[in-house]
Amino acid sequence: MPVGGLIPRAADDAADVIVRNAKIHTGDSSRPHAGALAIRDGRVAVVGDDADIAPFVGPATTVVDALGRRVVPGLNDAHLHVIRGGLNYVLELRWDGVTSLRQGLAMLREQAARTPKGQWVRVVGGWSAEQFAERRLPTPSEMNAAAPDTPVFVLHLYQTAILNRAALQAVGYTRDTPEPKGGQIVRGRGGEPTGMLLAAPSALVLYSTLAKAPTLGDEDKKTSTRHFLRELNRFGLTSAIDAAGGFQNFPDNYSVVTELAQEGLLSLRIAYHLFPQTPGQELDDLARWIEMVRPEDGDEWLRLNGAGENLIWAAADFENFAEPRPELGRHYEAEFEKAVRLLMEHGWGFRLHATYDETIRRDLAVFEKLAAEGLFPGGNRWLFDHAETVSRDSLDRVAALGGAMSVQNRMSFQGEAFTRRYGLGAAAEAPPVRAMLERGLTVGAGSDATRVSTYNPWVALHWLVTGRTLGGAVLRPPQNRVDRETALAMYTKAGAALTGEEEVKGILRPGFLGDLAILSDDYFTVPEQDIPHIESVLTVVGGRIVHAAAEYEGLDEELPAISPSWSPVAQFGGYRSSPRSGLPGVRQAELLGQAIAESEEHLLWRARRGLAPDASRTFFDPCFSP
Repeated sequence: MPVGGLIPRAADDAADVIVRNAKIHTGDSSRPHAGALAIRDGRVAVVGDDADIAPFVGPATTVVDALGRRVVPGLNDAHLHVIRGGLNYVLELRWDGVTSLRQGLAMLREQAARTPKGQWVRVVGGWSAEQFAERRLPTPSEMNAAAPDTPVFVLHLYQTAILNRAALQAVGYTRDTPEPKGGQIVRGRGGEPTGMLLAAPSALVLYSTLAKAPTLGDEDKKTSTRHFLRELNRFGLTSAIDAAGGFQNFPDNYSVVTELAQEGLLSLRIAYHLFPQTPGQELDDLARWIEMVRPEDGDEWLRLNGAGENLIWAAADFENFAEPRPELGRHYEAEFEKAVRLLMEHGWGFRLHATYDETIRRDLAVFEKLAAEGLFPGGNRWLFDHAETVSRDSLDRVAALGGAMSVQNRMSFQGEAFTRRYGLGAAAEAPPVRAMLERGLTVGAGSDATRVSTYNPWVALHWLVTGRTLGGAVLRPPQNRVDRETALAMYTKAGAALTGEEEVKGILRPGFLGDLAILSDDYFTVPEQDIPHIESVLTVVGGRIVHAAAEYEGLDEELPAISPSWSPVAQFGGYRSSPRSGLPGVRQAELLGQAIAESEEHLLWRARRGLAPDASRTFFDPCFSP
């Protein structure tokens, strides 16, 4: 199509997609800015201006006018449970971005009315009580009122699950149900479960209860995964590193993404990890997998990246910040050493879930023992995930052993709970991102979605830049924040380095993969408080337009209809974008009225429980009292 004087010409080297009239942040230090680029055969062919890309316009070239918008390399979430999230996406009611509990309960009530008998309503992660105007969780009685007959399961971080009466009956929890290991079933006076489950500190009771819910059939799992990947593309994500996780079995739960890859239907590049599921047989699982697959098996769309984020269950330090730090077994190192040795000797990299420095120090001692045999640094990629309380000394040891780090914005969801337990000083350093970067470590950034944080990467980028929680608390001071360009590099170049793809992905340079996003707002100039509201209006992966909105609507690939038809996603979608700052007066007044109504409802709720003065009496402004 001719755009602004660009005339199609027959050419053997014509581009598939051209983006022009753009403010391109390439991420490439040799040419950081450009106005246009061309993609051919899935790779960036030319980066420059209109004159540079004009010779590559052919009759079949899609020419996209960015209308002066910001273009960035495709985002790469370095820690996302994308495979598990995709298998369940259409079954979940998302409270991501919902601003009031009142709204969340209304959504729950509406969804329960359309959910057929035998199915559940489930809210599984991506939200925090601190994001609500009411600053609290729903109660079991509120959930019973909203859904008296349909089982409802609501997961809050790694801390709590709330079940209504119908869900308790569905899972069979009674006064005779024994307490789960590492968890607690909260009970009333007569010993009957109230509907509250607590991770104390292990989240196993939360996940094992959720695992009792109905699952999708094979075809619906494929449809669900495609819609989840499109939802990720909506925010400019073009790659993710899947961190595996509990109840994600290999190879069974990997078959859907494998089939989609074989059919050319993935819209997100996935590098995946393998996570032993059964305590006591971790070494057997790892040994079996080493015979089945090897790191980097696959292609640019789907590839194995190693083991983890657990290698053995005894070394996992659960991070429920509402509970004390778990005390790990005194002698887990012997089995842990066997697992690490097995992986390193066979060329496997790995990632390790490690929240606390106490765990990291013990793991490093094992690595240093193996380093004496030449296994560290041995050329295999390995990293620590999370690391909220890692010390400077431990970071020095990680650097010496050739490791890397991956941080997530869990503190934007759990920061208040962390602060109550460990204090503001510790929260200011959780995790010490700047200290990691100053040591020259590769530091990837991600979300840990979907069962803790939301998958919206701009929420994580906002946290990296501002240090703010969802509730607005500023926990990380300026000296432990990063600038916007560094944060973006952590979400692009660093993620590529963690999968060994830094020479083909993460920046926009000729020869690199043609992955990019045209943004709704300029990430580099938009007010800080509006960073979480950014979305992509056009996302390109390997020259394929995988998401298109605004002026570009209809340019992306058509998806099959959401199935089942009663899916919460069919009615509510995924992430709920909240209003931006600088709203027009009428909209501000509407939101203020909504906030007042929610505040009054919260006051009545507190008064009924004796937590506030009687809210039924009339209040007068003392300035106008007689």
